[in-house]
Amino acid sequence: MRTRTALSLAALALAGLGAGTACSSSGTADAAATTAPTLEAASAATVVAPGVPAAELAKEQGRTVIDVRTPEEYAEGHVVDAENLNLQDPSFAANIAALDPDTTYVVYCRSGNRSATAAAQMRAIGLDVVDGGALTDMADAGWPTS
Repeated sequence: MRTRTALSLAALALAGLGAGTACSSSGTADAAATTAPTLEAASAATVVAPGVPAAELAKEQGRTVIDVRTPEEYAEGHVVDAENLNLQDPSFAANIAALDPDTTYVVYCRSGNRSATAAAQMRAIGLDVVDGGALTDMADAGWPTS
C-alpha cells in the first residue's frame, strides 16, 4: 500500500513539473527550482502552489505573515504573530496599500482560496507576496500556531 501511495505521489509530482515547465518562458527548467522555489524566486511574478516550500523559506527568513480570514476565524487559531487583514472587509484594499513595499509578505487563509485572491491583489499593487495557502499548510511548514 505504501509503495502504491509513493508511486502515486511521484506521478503527481512529475505531472506538476511538466505543467510548471509548460508555462515557463525559458526553454529549460531546473527541476530543483521548480519543486522547491527560493524566496527570491517567489516574487511578485511567481505563483506558489500550494505554497509550503516557499512558506518554509519565508519562515526561515523572518517574513511578515498576514491571515486574510475573518476576525472570528482568526480568533479560533492563527499563525503566531500573524497580522489579521480580513479579505472580506471593505477596507482590505486600503489596508494592503498601506503595507511596506520593501517587505515580503506571506498570506494564508482557511483553504487557500482567499489567500490566492489576496496574493493576486497584493501583487497587482506591487507587493512581494508568497501565497502560503491554508492554515494547515502553514502549520505543516513549521509555523507555530495558537
